[in-house]
Amino acid sequence: MTDPTRADAAAALLAVNRRRRSIRRWVMIGTLPLTLAALLFVGKLLSMYAFAHQSISEFVGAGYAESEAAARGQDWLNWFEQFKAPYNIGTALAGAEKLPDARTELEEALPLAQGLEVCYVRINLSLVMERQGDAAQADGDAAHAAQFYGEALQMTAETPEECNSEDAQNQSPDPNRDMSETLEDNQQRQQEKQQQSQQQSDQGEQPQDPQEEDDGDQPSQSDLDDIEERLNEGAQDREDQLGGGDEGGSGGSGTDKPW
Repeated sequence: MTDPTRADAAAALLAVNRRRRSIRRWVMIGTLPLTLAALLFVGKLLSMYAFAHQSISEFVGAGYAESEAAARGQDWLNWFEQFKAPYNIGTALAGAEKLPDARTELEEALPLAQGLEVCYVRINLSLVMERQGDAAQADGDAAHAAQFYGEALQMTAETPEECNSEDAQNQSPDPNRDMSETLEDNQQRQQEKQQQSQQQSDQGEQPQDPQEEDDGDQPSQSDLDDIEERLNEGAQDREDQLGGGDEGGSGGSGTDKPW
């Protein structure tokens, strides 16, 4: 015969085990969304670093299309450091000379940047504006060139003073370039370009003296010399643009490379 007491104990133990399994099952079901969210969070963090590293590596190797594609991978579920995706996309587009699109992305990144992050976003945005001016100048549109140079100069001049600090340099995406010197060189170069283009634009808008029209259509030797000088300057500008600009960041007609 079976001991009733032992049978009751076994049944009770079985019931307890069932309840425990049921509780564990419901706990697992209840925590599943949190588990998936945690996995997604970790995956997003890892993918951000992977895409950022790939974007930078491709940009350094002049693979601008690949750099842009990697940077767009950062744009998916862009929860953390939201400025970095449009910043990296804009920088890659700038390297490929897709200036209007690059400007749009960097203008999107600027209000998302915090603290010293603003420094290099402003630097790249001002360089894109300056390159737009270079392109307009090369096309002979001095008025639009002066406008672009003026916007670039304003963007540089309004850079916070903190961007000249050692902390800003430590956060720079390119530690081999001095941020303070770059800002100073950019401002000087952009100001010179803006003034030169404005002068050319003003000269082009001056009405001709009727007496000069009566003197014939043949330009004087000084006019020919001036035209030749401008053509040479335009050729040098185009050569600098195709060569990536003046990498030393010095003043003159060249434009610095984006960071």
